[in-house]
Amino acid sequence: MRVIRAEKISQVISDLCLEANLVLRRDVLSALNKAYAQETNRQAKDILAAIVKNARLAKKEKLAICQDTGLPCVFLEIGQEAMVVGDLKKAINKGVEAGYKKGSLRNSIVRDPLARGKSGYQPALIHTDIVPGNKLKITVMPKGFGCENKTQLKMFKPTAKIEEIKKFIVDAVKTAGPDACPPYVVGVGIGGSADYAVFLAKKALLKKFKVQSSKFKVLENDLLKQVNQLNIGPMGLGGKTTALAVNIETYPTHIAGLPVAVNISCHALRSATAVI
Repeated sequence: MRVIRAEKISQVISDLCLEANLVLRRDVLSALNKAYAQETNRQAKDILAAIVKNARLAKKEKLAICQDTGLPCVFLEIGQEAMVVGDLKKAINKGVEAGYKKGSLRNSIVRDPLARGKSGYQPALIHTDIVPGNKLKITVMPKGFGCENKTQLKMFKPTAKIEEIKKFIVDAVKTAGPDACPPYVVGVGIGGSADYAVFLAKKALLKKFKVQSSKFKVLENDLLKQVNQLNIGPMGLGGKTTALAVNIETYPTHIAGLPVAVNISCHALRSATAVI
């Protein structure tokens, strides 16, 4: 049994919050540069250039990529042979608050969703999974709500055709239109239950763009093509790139249902990962 202390987790979480908010993921930046090279619409090309410049300045000047520093989503893969000493949940929230304060990042969390009130830095959303081994993998994804508000879920009949599902996914992006700062990354969750499908859609955003599963590569590429034919384009002003990628995650489901969820990210898809 390997011991991992809560204090260490807090420090790692703090560092990841800063990295995720200040340094755009390498695969996202690469996709934006590729979109810029392929774009023929002058206005869209200028917007993509501005987005890339913003990401580079944020890294250089240690500034937030976006003023909406999101609701921190923390994904844990806990090795079954690892033992956390201390309060894990408290350690995570302590680390989030420390990182956000250190980076002068916006405190966007209201504890009472109805009464609202003064905003703060915590609590984060925490998702855990038990895996083989004795290590702890931590991923922090700050999720802005301009794009989170465009989430959609549909409970299809199990007899639904693939074309019906594809139409739902493309229509979800069409409904989002320019409102969530395209070009988007589209996360799709299929299977499980209603709540789990939405979780899968968010988890799909963590997949690196080049790590597409062979099982869904054709479907992902077909959906990306259809989405980009919407001509919403960067910041909604037209162009070839409405989305940078479509990522799909699936899970077994009940014989009587077929949940499908779409969770969209803006162009500033932010996440950072560390292994303890």
